[in-house]
Amino acid sequence: MARAMMTKILMSVVATMMLFQLALAVDHNVGRPDGGWDQSTNLGSWASGETFTVGDNLVFTYTSLHDVLEVTKDNYDSCTTSNPISTNGASPTTITLTDAGNRYFICGTAGHCDQGMKVNIQTVAAATPPPTSSSPPPPSDSPAPATPPVSTDTPPPNEDNAPPPFDENAPAPPVTSGGSPNNTGETTNPLPTPEPSSAATFKILNLVSMVGFGFLMML
Repeated sequence: MARAMMTKILMSVVATMMLFQLALAVDHNVGRPDGGWDQSTNLGSWASGETFTVGDNLVFTYTSLHDVLEVTKDNYDSCTTSNPISTNGASPTTITLTDAGNRYFICGTAGHCDQGMKVNIQTVAAATPPPTSSSPPPPSDSPAPATPPVSTDTPPPNEDNAPPPFDENAPAPPVTSGGSPNNTGETTNPLPTPEPSSAATFKILNLVSMVGFGFLMML
């Protein structure tokens, strides 16, 4: 079971790398944009300005007077057309760069290689994609601080400021000459005593006169 799982993982990694290389593959049109696969183009100068990576493609576009031969380094240097590695005569010719290293191409038409129709391609390895991890990241050592709950309870009333409970059996507060207490605890002044009327005053004077007259008779 473990070996089968490891095989699947390796196959997935290989497939991912292949897809990565295909996504980054570049088509190099030989000699373009200023020239092509012909005698008038400085192919060495063109190649030095390009970066060839494993997975890229060389695209040769030419007329029926030319072809594309892949040869060894010795045949490249001597422009020898016999015993080529491969021969291509249908334009456009696409050649995939499958390995890192040098590859050599010349034209097989007599005299064209000597006229500069050859190119040395230096291929570099493709960048390796970053490894994919299937395991989740380790948990943090310190847990995140919990947020304290917000209390919505109403605080109890302050007992020091609360009024005393009402006692129905408590005696009523005494009434003083200064007045009687009202419901708010404040003392109110009593109502003024009405002055006696004139009739009452006359009766009092008659009573005083009679008492005085009787007192004189006794003398």
